[in-house]
Amino acid sequence: MRPPIASIVVLLLVVAALTVIGLEGIHTAGTPQAVLNGEQQIAADTALSLRTAIDAEAGTVRRTADAYPATSTSTPTTALKALTSAKKAFLGRALLDAHTGKLLATSGRTVPLAGVDVARTASGHGEIPPRLVTSGGTRQLLYFAKVTLPAQQDDPDQDQYQAPSRPARQWLLVVCEPLPALTAYGDGRTAEVLDASGKSLATAVRGTASPAAAHNGLPAAAARAAHRSGSDTDASGSLLGATTGSRRTVAGWAQVASATGPGETDDLGLVVLTSRAAPTTTTAADYSGFALEAAGALAAVALLLGMVLYFTLQQPLLRLYLSAGRLARGATGDGPAAPAELSRPVPVHGFGELARIGRALDSLRGQLLGESGPREFPARRGPGYRALAVAGVVVVACWSMPMIFVLNRADTATAVPAPVLADQQARTEIATNRIRQSLDRSYTDLSEAAASLPGRSRDAQTEVLRKSLADHKQYRSLYLLDRSGGITLRVGGTPLRTLVHVPGGGGITTVNTSGRIPAIAAYAQVRAGKGKAPAAGVVLFGEIDVKALNSILPRPKLGSVWVTDRDDKVLAASVGYRAFQSLPDSGLTRLARATQGRPGDHGHRDLGGAQHVLRPIGRPPRRWRRAARRPASAGTW
Repeated sequence: MRPPIASIVVLLLVVAALTVIGLEGIHTAGTPQAVLNGEQQIAADTALSLRTAIDAEAGTVRRTADAYPATSTSTPTTALKALTSAKKAFLGRALLDAHTGKLLATSGRTVPLAGVDVARTASGHGEIPPRLVTSGGTRQLLYFAKVTLPAQQDDPDQDQYQAPSRPARQWLLVVCEPLPALTAYGDGRTAEVLDASGKSLATAVRGTASPAAAHNGLPAAAARAAHRSGSDTDASGSLLGATTGSRRTVAGWAQVASATGPGETDDLGLVVLTSRAAPTTTTAADYSGFALEAAGALAAVALLLGMVLYFTLQQPLLRLYLSAGRLARGATGDGPAAPAELSRPVPVHGFGELARIGRALDSLRGQLLGESGPREFPARRGPGYRALAVAGVVVVACWSMPMIFVLNRADTATAVPAPVLADQQARTEIATNRIRQSLDRSYTDLSEAAASLPGRSRDAQTEVLRKSLADHKQYRSLYLLDRSGGITLRVGGTPLRTLVHVPGGGGITTVNTSGRIPAIAAYAQVRAGKGKAPAAGVVLFGEIDVKALNSILPRPKLGSVWVTDRDDKVLAASVGYRAFQSLPDSGLTRLARATQGRPGDHGHRDLGGAQHVLRPIGRPPRRWRRAARRPASAGTW
């Protein structure tokens, strides 16, 4: 019994020593980890917005090229004008022969094509991703799209089914654009877009920002960290900059790369860096005294358990061992004192098994002295050594459980620091703008489809809608309404629309107020052009798949998210919900109603350990809001 008892005491003393070492090693940082994590997530959210904008622009350029009605007689100049006339943001435009790389037509600024192997770039079967180039000392993006023309016949007057024709021609459309506009979210924050070397390509500042992060070497550090993480992931991280007075620069970085396989931005090497000056913690927690007290308490528990086991188990067992040896000597008659060994009773100590062993040895001694048989002992009920083991566990638990509750709990005074509230609010604003941009793109895409309907036959209009439905996965149904509100042409799923109205203008709206699925739709007027046949309806509706909207809402460590209408009824969410239900928390509903002001108002409140932030989505749609809630018990967030 000696080694196990000694081992228990030694192990408990080791735990006491580790308690001192571990708790003395806890140093409250001047900048809480939650602030660093929040800045990292803001950088990741900003990078996602930038990646989405680049992906959307690349897709728009390709769809424009695919929709261009090229003929065998199309000229490069007219084709380039038709392909780029709708977009004014292009800095430069060029149309090249995809096989030879020959420049066929240009407009605007000179497109920087140095280092671009046109023939090789256009020879692949997949889409051509954007490229980052330098023009006039500034970095710009090149977007590519293939334009395929029908084969050109040698004799235009000859029947087309009999005339030999040349191979189909293919042009390469290249447009040059500046980087998408960058936005800094949260007062005092700076956002930058860096290239692979850490050079700043674009900068945005919100409010009164801290000194430029470049002075702290943060851009170079962020570029190095992104390079170490690899170029094919959406890696992110946080950095600490210089301290100025009671504030320290906190930075977050994130790669502008796809998280789910090959993407448009993977080869650009772009990194988003966000930074701001955060107040440092002035009251540092000192755990050294508590560490010594806790370790001393555990050492006392170890010694107490050791003494209890020594006196209640080890010593009685040793006496029984000696008594058994004495009886053996008396039974074998070894030595002159053998009879005296049997005459002395066996002491019965302890309880439970030890007491039974002692009584059994004394009964054996009686038999050796001539007694007729083993003695009968009354069965006694009492605590055994299982109870002793349980008591030892309870004593150790009485030490460890308070440690858990003392160390692993949020301080009510600083459970959610003000910088963390501001970061949560900024992240909600980023996500709100991302939803708004998605809805705006849906409206823009629908407007383009509506503008192409007049002057076409009904079959051609149906084909336009089918192609639009295939190109834009966010739509579940496209349909035309006449002036009475009836559906005259439809492609896709059965409309969820229950509100029969013919709105004017265009935008985003809800088309039902009850049912199993909320129906959100973009709508645009179908205006007949001069000299063109009218379309089959006057308003084009595109019902947006609620799953597409739900997929935009979740973000790491942002918590539960809801999109509500003007009556605070849920239209979409990142968690399970019923269509048109109220917000799941009465405090959240009160906060939503309290922040119903002009577009741009927002609010945050600590409600029962949960963080709520609301942000209006704006027009269109009007007075929709996004709410995010994350429990404060989520630790460092």
